[in-house]
Amino acid sequence: MPLWTRHGDGQSVKPGAIVKPTERLGWPSTIAMGAQHVIAMFGATFLVPTLTGFPVSTTLLFSGIGTILFLLITGNKLPSYLGSSFAFIAPVTAAVAAGGTGSALAGIVAVGVLLALIGLVVHVAGVAWVDRFMPPVVAGAIVALIGFNLSGAAWNNFKAAPVTALITLASVIVCGVVFRGFLGRISIFLGVIIGYVVAAIRGEIDLDLTGIPVFGLPPFDVPDFGSPTTWSVMAMFLPVVLVLVAENVGHVRGVASMAEDPSINQLTGKALIADGAATVLAGGLGGSGTTTYGENIGVMAATRVYSTAVYWVAGLFAIVLSMSPLVGAIFNSIPQGVLGGVTTALYGLIGIIGIKIWVDNRVDFSRPVNQYTAAVALVVAVGGFVWKPEGFEFGGIVLGTVAALVIYHVGNAIARARKTGADDGGPIPAVGPLGGDPNN
Repeated sequence: MPLWTRHGDGQSVKPGAIVKPTERLGWPSTIAMGAQHVIAMFGATFLVPTLTGFPVSTTLLFSGIGTILFLLITGNKLPSYLGSSFAFIAPVTAAVAAGGTGSALAGIVAVGVLLALIGLVVHVAGVAWVDRFMPPVVAGAIVALIGFNLSGAAWNNFKAAPVTALITLASVIVCGVVFRGFLGRISIFLGVIIGYVVAAIRGEIDLDLTGIPVFGLPPFDVPDFGSPTTWSVMAMFLPVVLVLVAENVGHVRGVASMAEDPSINQLTGKALIADGAATVLAGGLGGSGTTTYGENIGVMAATRVYSTAVYWVAGLFAIVLSMSPLVGAIFNSIPQGVLGGVTTALYGLIGIIGIKIWVDNRVDFSRPVNQYTAAVALVVAVGGFVWKPEGFEFGGIVLGTVAALVIYHVGNAIARARKTGADDGGPIPAVGPLGGDPNN
């Protein structure tokens, strides 16, 4: 039995149709879309090691290997790309300053082990308790806040070269609505190319390939568990686990909603195990910790292609690129303006996926508990709220997630005890047929 069945004629996707995880388009289209996913994740995946001082090529290598490992553990049924997680930036920076790279890698490995253990519990116990713990209004809020929390990063890139960013963003949108078939599905890729050309014309690209070899292995390093400093900084990594759980659960819910396949939610435990294993592998050999990437979720939302074949291509593409310092330098030369234009669209699409979860599950926003659950979580995320108790740092994703969970569960308990009707009463019942012409 083939790993993927061909979708239709392999060339086109009918309006309103989707390419399921178990399907694929023709290989030329699949390869091109895999390259598009690499470009989508590239800016963020490169930014994390750049900020923390880790080798960029090593991080890229383990993002590719981690993606393939993720696909294997989830049975080739859950399309996701594992890129370097922003949640590690603060604790890694602090750990490197206190005890060196070895201490930081030890913290990354510890996070991966704990995440995999949580995933094992979810897998064995089932996802029913996850559904109760994170009902649609909460799950949608978490997915949405992940995207909207990144809006500041998009703006920082955008404002660095607003003309280039605006042209790039407009190119992505125009290509997506003007072109049919293959060209329409790689609108993000085309937008990056157009933006890159514009940036080159405007003199915004800093690219010097002198002396850079075409092929070369990335550098490796190992964690240091023996140093007392390592254990003194380990507590700073604990909040990262909360972020990775929220991101993974949110992304699985988002993919299940987009791919119109609720059974994908059953893979939540395996997704956590896979991300944990990939993080352990990366941290054990000198790479950054990983997470399921919202940028690539945004690409799927734009293309409606959820084939895991595309992610196999993207993972292999990343591994090959990590072996070429020359190619890596070219990709790394994509300027801020181009990244700002693309991520403005991608991060917004992630937020819309969360809203789609609300719509698909007919969340009743006439109920105050649901209103405040979503409202507070989104403002915390968009506003970039930060809490820094001694030795820790909790950012907008963690605080927004905690706010959504606390408001929903505590608010429901109080409202039901008081019988005020403010609690979540379940989905709004449908009145008449959903969709179609109401006059027929």
